[in-house]
Order: sequence, then C-alpha cells, then structure tokens
Amino acid sequence: MVIAVNKWDLVEKDHRTADAYTKALRERLRLYDYLPIVFVSALTRQRIFKVIDTAKTVYAEAQRRIQTSELNDALLPEITRFPPRARSGKELKIKFITQVRSDPPIFAFFCNLPEQIEDNYRRFLENRLREHYPFTGVPISLVFKKK
Repeated sequence: MVIAVNKWDLVEKDHRTADAYTKALRERLRLYDYLPIVFVSALTRQRIFKVIDTAKTVYAEAQRRIQTSELNDALLPEITRFPPRARSGKELKIKFITQVRSDPPIFAFFCNLPEQIEDNYRRFLENRLREHYPFTGVPISLVFKKK
C-alpha cells in the first residue's frame, strides 16, 4: 500500500511543508506508520511516476522471504533481552521464528504459551521485525504457535 496525497499543487509550501504534512499523517495513522507517503498532483503530473515506482518497491517487499536462521539471529537476542511477560506465573519462552509465507508476509513464533502473548508484546515484536526488515508498505502478520 502507498499513501498518495493528491492536490499537492494547491498547497502553499516552504522547505518544511512536506515534513509537517508527513508528521501529521503519521500521527493520525499511527498503526500504519510503515506505509510510504508520496505527495502528488494529478493536474500537473507532479510525482505520479514516483507513486508507481513506490508501488513496485512495495510489491518487491511483499515478495521478500527471510531465512529462518537469519530471523532467529536477528530477533532472538532482542527477545532474550526483553522477554515476554506471562499472565500466569509460568515463564513464557519463544523458541524460534520462521516466515510461513510471503505476500502478505506471515511470521510464526513458536513458544510454550502462545495464548498468553499480550498485544503490546506483539507490537514490540512487529516493530523489532520492521527494524531489521522494513517491509515498507506491507502489512505483516504474526502468529504464535505452541512448541
């Protein structure tokens, strides 16, 4: 997905205008901060080809496959550093991570108590995943399975 902001020719601009609009959009669309934003004008054809180029980049990102070993090398140290909290008294451990499919990417986290992974920890894992592998413009899914 790409956010194309049209009518950019009608906006009075200075050197900070695009940054200000980008910041405002990111604040409103917090859950979709991974989406690229392109300011365009259909009337003057300003940046219309950039939208197509960005869409091609997003498509390539959606097709990306990451090796299990690479995923585990990148994420398991962070999971060890910031382990998930279990709602019960038991220790919650994530054993390994694998990419189940692409387009859209789905990542499986194998752990001992998958039903106890909290939403805020899911967001933490998605953010860490995007830190290592941006998947620009691509929604990703995380599933937790018992191991």
